[in-house]
Amino acid sequence: MYKMMTPGPSQVRENVLLARSRQFQNPDLDCDFVEYYHDTCKLYSSLLHTENESLILGGEGILGLEAACASLTEPGDRVLVLDNGVFGEGFKDFVSIYGGTPVLYTCDYSHPFDVNDLKAYLEKDHDFKYATVVHCDTPSGMLNDIASICPLLKSYGILTVVDSVAGMFGEDVRVDDWKIDLLCGGSQKAVSAPPGLTMVTLSADAKAAMENRNTPIASFYANLLTFKGYYEAKWFPYTMPASDIYGLRTALENIKADPQILERHAKVAAYTREAITSMGLQLYPACGYSNTVTTFEVPEGHTAEEILHKMRYDHNILLAGSFGCFAGKLIRIGHMGENAYMEKVQEVLDALKEVLNK
Repeated sequence: MYKMMTPGPSQVRENVLLARSRQFQNPDLDCDFVEYYHDTCKLYSSLLHTENESLILGGEGILGLEAACASLTEPGDRVLVLDNGVFGEGFKDFVSIYGGTPVLYTCDYSHPFDVNDLKAYLEKDHDFKYATVVHCDTPSGMLNDIASICPLLKSYGILTVVDSVAGMFGEDVRVDDWKIDLLCGGSQKAVSAPPGLTMVTLSADAKAAMENRNTPIASFYANLLTFKGYYEAKWFPYTMPASDIYGLRTALENIKADPQILERHAKVAAYTREAITSMGLQLYPACGYSNTVTTFEVPEGHTAEEILHKMRYDHNILLAGSFGCFAGKLIRIGHMGENAYMEKVQEVLDALKEVLNK
């Protein structure tokens, strides 16, 4: 089995795998499972420093992004899409699918958003129902300053939707302090559980916007209001993936038991960037580096396909290329969650040096 050092999915600890293998309860009929689910959601909220309600959805992280747009968007709504990466731009498709009008605020893909520039833009136009922003845009490794961006948006009365699937638990996230109305996460990145679950947090403002719509939400599975009152009714809108949730609960407990998790990610990321630079490789982006993924440009004389193939078949290490406008141009090393340990990235760096020097 190869060593998976990709920017998600990440490696999974043994106790998470064991938790998923336990005999599961009937989530449709067993009230004890409703309690277990509810407690898991509360644990997740606490780790993100929020009093907001959290929900766990049966589906990979993209489900959360679509559910946010499905639940908030009504025909004709103007939605500000903060675009400086592949996933940042991608929000426009979800907005359009549900009848909204996406307005792209597009910036240089090699730099994080400049908050002062965004403020100047909003002074001229802030008539938006909500705005979307990606915390860590993994195709490029871009990290955006949501701690500054979201309060700015809220000061103009704009709801904030944040994709932190690849950021949370490798980067600090403080939902309440940073005025994040709807935060989207996934199980397979720094959480270090297998792919298959989306987690969302919902502020009172986000819920009010969903409940006070003039038109019905044009989805069932992506409709976040279907979970309204689930705990009191002891009922889920669909059969919950119990085994996945057992694994998620254990992964979250692992995070809670690791008070140095953010410091560990920061140290591993800094070490990886320094090592990549010392090899003569060019980091990407120009600044705004993430602590969950390091990205570098494919050096002259090599191709992404060649490097990835040799890492996989000569060294048994799976790295990632990129996609979209970065396809064939970038290589990505994931150091998130269970991947964020010095000995693991050192093995990657030693192998990479050998591949590039052959």
